[in-house]
Order: sequence, then C-alpha cells, then structure tokens
Amino acid sequence: MEHFSLDDIARRLFESVPQSLHGMRQDLEANFRVVLHNTLGKLDVVTRDEFDVQTKVLERTRARVTELEAQVAALEQKLPSA
Repeated sequence: MEHFSLDDIARRLFESVPQSLHGMRQDLEANFRVVLHNTLGKLDVVTRDEFDVQTKVLERTRARVTELEAQVAALEQKLPSA
C-alpha cells in the first residue's frame, strides 16, 4: 500500500485545480494541508508508527502463544491416560 504525507496529498490536490488558480499555489496548498490535517485529526485512527509497534507486539505474542501451546501439548502427553 502506498503511503502519502499530508504534503503529498495537498500537492496532488493542488495539481488537480484548474491552471488559472495555480498563481495562488502557496495559499491553496496551505489551505489543503490545514483542511486535511483537521479532517484526518477527527478520525479514529492510529499513526503508522503506532500501527507498526502494535504489529511487532502481536507478532511476539503469537510466537509466545505457539511456544506455550507446544509446552502444554508436551505436558499433556506426559499425563497418565485416564
């Protein structure tokens, strides 16, 4: 998945406006950036860094669960049959 910064998105939005408005480039890009920042800030999302950290935590947790499942299975085999 491709990741865009707010600056990239603001630039792309600016590039989509009619050529006649390109003289107001700095104002338009700044306004696009502010609107994007405010709108995205209202969404219930996490940052990419937070997502990456939680992904690593989940990977470690899954590995630990797999280890514990193997230990439990080994212990169950040692139990006398009922």
